[in-house]
Amino acid sequence: MKKIGILSLVLLLLTGVLAACSGGGSEKSSGDSTDEEVKLTWYMIGTPQKDTKDVMKEVNKYTKEKINATIDMKMLDWGEYNDRMQVITTSGENYDIAFTSSWANNYALNARKGAFLGLNDLMDKYGKDMKKLIDPAFLEGAQIDGELYAVPANKEVGQQAVLSFNNELVKKHNLDISNVNSIADLEPLLKVIKEKEKNVTPIATFDAYLPFDSILQEELPFAFRLDGNTDEVVNKYEEDITMETLKTMHEYYKKGYIQKDAATSTDSWPLETPNWFVRKEIYQPYAEDVWSRSAGYEIVTRELHEPYIFNNSVTGSMQAISATSKNPERAMMFLNLLNSDEYLRNLLDKGIKGTHYEENEDGTIKDLPARVENYNMPSFAIGNQLILKLYEDDPKDKWEKFEEFNKNSTPSPALGFYFDSNPVRTEIAAISNVTSEFSPALLKGAVDPEEYLPAFNKKLKEAGMEKVLDEIQKQYDEWKKKQ
Repeated sequence: MKKIGILSLVLLLLTGVLAACSGGGSEKSSGDSTDEEVKLTWYMIGTPQKDTKDVMKEVNKYTKEKINATIDMKMLDWGEYNDRMQVITTSGENYDIAFTSSWANNYALNARKGAFLGLNDLMDKYGKDMKKLIDPAFLEGAQIDGELYAVPANKEVGQQAVLSFNNELVKKHNLDISNVNSIADLEPLLKVIKEKEKNVTPIATFDAYLPFDSILQEELPFAFRLDGNTDEVVNKYEEDITMETLKTMHEYYKKGYIQKDAATSTDSWPLETPNWFVRKEIYQPYAEDVWSRSAGYEIVTRELHEPYIFNNSVTGSMQAISATSKNPERAMMFLNLLNSDEYLRNLLDKGIKGTHYEENEDGTIKDLPARVENYNMPSFAIGNQLILKLYEDDPKDKWEKFEEFNKNSTPSPALGFYFDSNPVRTEIAAISNVTSEFSPALLKGAVDPEEYLPAFNKKLKEAGMEKVLDEIQKQYDEWKKKQ
């Protein structure tokens, strides 16, 4: 997934009162009746595709028949989506549905500002089919003060960081990864790769894994521990485990296991280029099969922790209804179809049968060249993944494994707590600037944490760190009493 930058977060925090919300919500809607045909405007994230117009013709035939509505889907590319949606929202433009998440078109901030409609009543009335299918952890964990403001995509609900290995190199050098349970356990393996593979970088640049549930943004310092005193908000950059982990990363950097330009490099380390040994990824069931297929060689994994359910994982992919929508009921009817109707969900995701994919006798599918070239959609961003058709080389129990993974995911102590940053937005803006200065180099091992962490924490305090921690703790304690 693409990440929203800290600068964008600050811009969101500093955005004024929305013109769109000054009237107290949406204009009068069509209500229960579907007698009148309506057109719904839907903003989606992802690279615009050549065949979208053809697919949407088929979509609109179906939605017109089902709910007497057509869909005008406007795709905005990854790099522009967040900024464009900020402009659309603050201008008060009328639209109906938009992709939102913890990392783009920020869900919690927009919900608190009144940009999105509360959906509890609409879902009870028009979303009954999808409510039966979406894991309750999504619907409960994404509520802000008891109200849901967007429909989560039903997929993996837990978040689990793993270390992924280029298995060609594992086998070539007869390496044993079975005892790798932490970044520190990598040392002997990295040494072999450094000595024997001159054209391979042992570590594909990644931020160190730290065992916290972060507030607002992964890089920012505010966080709750996942064990020990889990009800105390802390500056994670002052915790012992952070110092210990970053010292390990810096040792790897000094030994040449990490690229020298790690702190500033924009290299995305594409899987199809086998010039790396280990990288950190976020896991879902059978992810290694997907990664191996993309890479063209085998990738294997070792987990860094059990899966946790965070606010960021339940809000990682959602569809919101705009506060400016003239037809919120019909918008909810469409979202209900999108997340419960297998034909519509697969049509939007895979394209037109016979043009973009072919179906086998057993119901599995195979992509045709037209899909790969002209209709490659961001599947996770659309909606319920567990009703998608399986590819012919997918494991038959793929969706059952997702359900099992979800069942075994542990809720974070702060799941469902959404911090209102308004009272300290000036301090958070200053802290964001300090974080941008220090965290990239620290998290990637490029600087000595024994020197840089004290300097970082000193600047955080000067920027108002204690005031923000006090405000988060106060709001958390009030929220906790209500649970």
